[in-house]
Amino acid sequence: MSTQLLLLAGAVSGPLFVAVFLIAGTLRPHYRQLRHAVSCLALGPHGWVQTANFVVTGLLTLAFAAGLWQAGGSHVVAVLIGAHGAGLIGAGAFVTDPAGGYPPGTPDVPVRQSLTGRLHDLLSVSTFVAWPIAILVTGAGFLGEGAVGWGVYSLVSGVAFFVLFVLSSMGFAQVKRYADVAGLLQRLTIGTGFLWTTLFALHLM
Repeated sequence: MSTQLLLLAGAVSGPLFVAVFLIAGTLRPHYRQLRHAVSCLALGPHGWVQTANFVVTGLLTLAFAAGLWQAGGSHVVAVLIGAHGAGLIGAGAFVTDPAGGYPPGTPDVPVRQSLTGRLHDLLSVSTFVAWPIAILVTGAGFLGEGAVGWGVYSLVSGVAFFVLFVLSSMGFAQVKRYADVAGLLQRLTIGTGFLWTTLFALHLM
């Protein structure tokens, strides 16, 4: 497959993922996008939509990683982006436990995690850790090449991703100050990462 096509996969992965979860969240009864995790959309009779969203976006991200490798850039960044893609696929393969009071009638925090819930969280770690590290490493590379604009943007994006991820995690753990906006904070985290991914992919193309 051509390098340009593989890079294009990275450019479209974010808009596709975000569009699907926003539409699905809007149509889902009792689902609150400001509070509930994106992963909770995989619960219930229409959960297959978000499951497919995870897997398809993960495959597109793996294609992007291959494109980065072929393009002759940092192989470290390519591997990190690949780990991010694998994490998305893993999140789709194993459904999360109910959380944040969704679906209605379930506790805010699971009393006991299921095996699939634990696997979902474990495999998701590679996305929420490898992805921002890839952004930061890319930013450092840009600065080393004298591309100050891209370097600063990437570093700011990587730091913002980490901060927003920590705050959203606190919200999902039902820290009172952040619980009702945990979903928003997670969406800002994901949006920050995918905006960078799309712009970076277009830049390379």
